[in-house]
Amino acid sequence: MKKLTKIAVVQAGSVLFDKAACIEKVAKMTAEAAEAGAQLVLFPEAFIPAYPRGMSFGTVVGSREDWGRDHWQAYWENAVEMPGEDVENLGAIARESAIYLVIGVVERDTSHGTLYCSILYFAPDGTLLHRHRKLKPTGTERLIWGEGNGADLQVLETPLGRLGGLICWENYMPLARMALYQQNVQLYLAPTADQRDTWQVSMRHIACEGRCFVLSCNQYVQKDSYPLAFQADLANAPEIMSRGGSVIISPLGEVIAGPLWDQEGILYADLDLKACARAKLDFDVVGHYARPDVFDYQWKTQV
Repeated sequence: MKKLTKIAVVQAGSVLFDKAACIEKVAKMTAEAAEAGAQLVLFPEAFIPAYPRGMSFGTVVGSREDWGRDHWQAYWENAVEMPGEDVENLGAIARESAIYLVIGVVERDTSHGTLYCSILYFAPDGTLLHRHRKLKPTGTERLIWGEGNGADLQVLETPLGRLGGLICWENYMPLARMALYQQNVQLYLAPTADQRDTWQVSMRHIACEGRCFVLSCNQYVQKDSYPLAFQADLANAPEIMSRGGSVIISPLGEVIAGPLWDQEGILYADLDLKACARAKLDFDVVGHYARPDVFDYQWKTQV
């Protein structure tokens, strides 16, 4: 078992609705993390091109406005095409920094055009290792994002450890978490858009439950970061749209770094994967605490 010497969690805001500028920012912050010695860097949910917090896209139950369709078109056009040049550019960023890059993107499926909230995993050689699509968009996210099919809940075996994750409120789905626990996840990644105190509690619970390191990152976003064309839709929104709250937690639920509030920044931590095994002395959710004689679990779309 190799020691993971350093990981990085990025708390930053997207260059909203500007895919090219977002990718440039990813390159800059990934290089900064790599220069600091990080072997893995995690970016927030929907970092490219935006988590469109506060936006309505001109929609209420039963009707849609033309200006909302204009906002949607801008969002759609700036989504990450898969497959395509966007993925190649992100892979090149990972390769240039020789680092594992994990990033939340809004993905546009080129076969039919639907958008998905996804996590992309890149190896240090630039290879796209994995894509996970959010199983259940929350609330009005369902207007803009399709649902994942659950076939992509795999945990990745890497030299850094067993790597996997869920997006935002997927982490509130106990059976989705169980799919990762069954694969002995050690580095549990939780990119999010949730800035509430309750999220912090949930991340500590997941670390304790899974006996794994939890890396959670959120964006820091101000209302004036939105393009002028979208400001009218945000008239009643607060000046600080997202405070952040990125955090790194040990397998016993102890906060190692963060939470980081009200600013952009990068959290770093040196992690020893032996801590995952030590934590299972008294609790192993899929091992000696599982009681398969009492409970059944089935991941239906497992491949």
